[in-house]
Amino acid sequence: MQQFRQAIDKIYQNRPKQQALPFDRSLCRMDKYPPFFYQTGMIWDEEIDATGLLCPLPVLKARKRLKAMTSGAVLRLIATDPAAVIDVPHFCSESGHTLIQADSDSTAQIYYIRRL
Repeated sequence: MQQFRQAIDKIYQNRPKQQALPFDRSLCRMDKYPPFFYQTGMIWDEEIDATGLLCPLPVLKARKRLKAMTSGAVLRLIATDPAAVIDVPHFCSESGHTLIQADSDSTAQIYYIRRL
């Protein structure tokens, strides 16, 4: 077993080292967001975890947070309230904000809202 490990180490030592490409972290905000978000391709600026809250609290929290955000910013809202499926799109259409995407996880719904 030790000879096998030495042979493998010898192979890896002789491999040419690959140079990393120049990479600007600020372009994709990898320091700010988790790897999950790169799979969805959705960038958000702020997040509200409204799991466990019932109607109308998820929408009220979203409205309060959106008022404090700048125009064009994206809010990610996570809710487990069954009524949020109706409330969040209705809130967006009434207030003028854009509902970019609505995803459904096994336990929660995830909404991406762009502020007007």
